[in-house]
Amino acid sequence: MVMFMKLDLINDRNREIFRSIVETFLETGDPVGSRTLSKQDKISVSPATIRNVMSDLEEAGLILAPHTSAGRIPTDLGLRLFVDGMLEVGNLTKSERASIEGQCKARGENIENVLADASKMLSGLSHCASVVIVPKSDIALKHIEFVPYTQGKALVILVAEDGSVENRIIELPLGLPTSALMHASNYMNARLVGKTLQEATSVIALELSAHQAELDQLTAKVVKSGIAIWAGSKTSNPSLIVSGQANLLDNVTAMEDMERIRHLFEDLENKKELVNMLDLARDGRGVKMFIGSENNLFSLSGSSLVVSPYINGANRIVGVIGVIGPTRLNYARIIPMVDYTAKVVSSLL
Repeated sequence: MVMFMKLDLINDRNREIFRSIVETFLETGDPVGSRTLSKQDKISVSPATIRNVMSDLEEAGLILAPHTSAGRIPTDLGLRLFVDGMLEVGNLTKSERASIEGQCKARGENIENVLADASKMLSGLSHCASVVIVPKSDIALKHIEFVPYTQGKALVILVAEDGSVENRIIELPLGLPTSALMHASNYMNARLVGKTLQEATSVIALELSAHQAELDQLTAKVVKSGIAIWAGSKTSNPSLIVSGQANLLDNVTAMEDMERIRHLFEDLENKKELVNMLDLARDGRGVKMFIGSENNLFSLSGSSLVVSPYINGANRIVGVIGVIGPTRLNYARIIPMVDYTAKVVSSLL
């Protein structure tokens, strides 16, 4: 809302000059001066008038002078205003869409391969780094089964609605009859189908603690063991794939650029904070952007993140995929690229 109010306050001439400053900066990465703008065909005013407009835009907090140079660059606020209200997003070509689909499907026999290939593809096409959150255990469940394994042990098989299967081995109580494993399976399946593991285990744990479960003592121990081993497994936390960090070193010429990249590498290493931030994008559908200082994680590196959630076969958002790089990303190209990749991943899941 605030962004569009600021946009409404800019007249047509100032808006065109602001647009030209941002577009020229995104293309070259250099501060933009009044003389450069005056040579553009779409700008039909004198350098002196342009300087006056630039002064007004600077006072509004939309551009700034990085040095003593006469050139200006957009602020994070200015970039947000441009992206939200002025950016003309391009369309992917037929060959680009085919390339994204082909690379995502290259080794599509499981979720991990699909996401790893999608991550590498995005970093290659965008010439930036890519980030992917791999689904955590909040995927809806379809089936669980306790199967005799060896003496004193059972195999717990968990099947999710997206078709993924995971196995764990648990210790069995002494003297447990084989029928108790089937009883435990039936009990848990009646309570977990269509729920996430976290939702299902909460319900079951509550029943067991309140002694409402119709289970004998040994079977209840099997159920508790099954809950404990899944709740404590690594799948309960999302994991992060980062690809193409080396792309961020391309076209770095100034020491200050190298310093920003160093900070960005540190941000990427701080995976817990990055995962927490990416989780914010799971709240809704469609592409989301985090520009520069809008997020504390990127306050030093001056970076932007363009991400989109992807869904599984049950139409649930299970993860996030996107591109990270300097704030002068080619947003018009990267936004549809990220959006289409998320859709392709969703269709494969």
